[in-house]
Amino acid sequence: MKSKLYLAACILLSVACAGCDRQKSIAYAAAPPAATPHTTQTKPLGDGQDDNFVASGPITVENQVDVAALREGVIAKISADIGRSVHKGDLLAQLDDRQIGADVDAADARVRSIAANLKNWQAETKVFLADRQRAEKMWEANLITKQDLDHAVYKQEADVYEVQRESESLKNAQATERSLELEREKTQVRAPFDGIIARRYIHLGQKVAVGDRLFWLTATSPLRIRFTVPERLMQRIHAGEEVSVAPAELAGSEHRAKIVFVSPVIDPASGTIDVMAELIGAPRELRPGMQASVRLPLRP
Repeated sequence: MKSKLYLAACILLSVACAGCDRQKSIAYAAAPPAATPHTTQTKPLGDGQDDNFVASGPITVENQVDVAALREGVIAKISADIGRSVHKGDLLAQLDDRQIGADVDAADARVRSIAANLKNWQAETKVFLADRQRAEKMWEANLITKQDLDHAVYKQEADVYEVQRESESLKNAQATERSLELEREKTQVRAPFDGIIARRYIHLGQKVAVGDRLFWLTATSPLRIRFTVPERLMQRIHAGEEVSVAPAELAGSEHRAKIVFVSPVIDPASGTIDVMAELIGAPRELRPGMQASVRLPLRP
């Protein structure tokens, strides 16, 4: 009897333990997974992440031109060389201007001659006008014939036309003189803007033709960088926003710049838009032509 009771107790204990294990497994299955803290990982720049975009392009300036000859001639003087800073209007070189100078002097003499002749005709007009007025009074007094009066009138009117002709001749001579003066000015090669001489293509005694390159002049500020961004970022880049510019060859150097232009047109071949940023301040270590990377913090 005792053995039967002991066996029954063991069976009940086993069933109870099995129920406890089942409840524990159900409880474990219903419990939510443990929460893990959210962390943001910064991806390397330029991998297409949403917070930053990196592009590259050359540092440029707006004013950068080859100064060309405006007329044919022989280089008589060179006043600027490579590396020299110049201001707008500074003389860079001088072409031989002896021939054009002589032409200007001749034109000036002709202007003075015609001006003197015009004054002579104007004085004669006053004389002929006085003669006409006297003839009219004498005609009224029956002291002269009608032919004498007509002669005085026609002479005075003809003199008026002579004055007009000399006036137009004077204008023509003055215009010719101004034209020659402009041609003489073309023999003086001057800087069109403030900048620095980057290259010199000419030598003393060299003959140049119209359009030949003489100097390469480049401005030094304001420095700008032009780059392209994908079409998908067009709505996230706006003029006035600041970006970071890092020259490729200057490790650790970073400068601030402000976007001044965002093209409204998308290049259909590449699917990109042009963007231009202007560097803030005047960084002395940067030069036009340097390659640099631009980091744009994109707004959501």
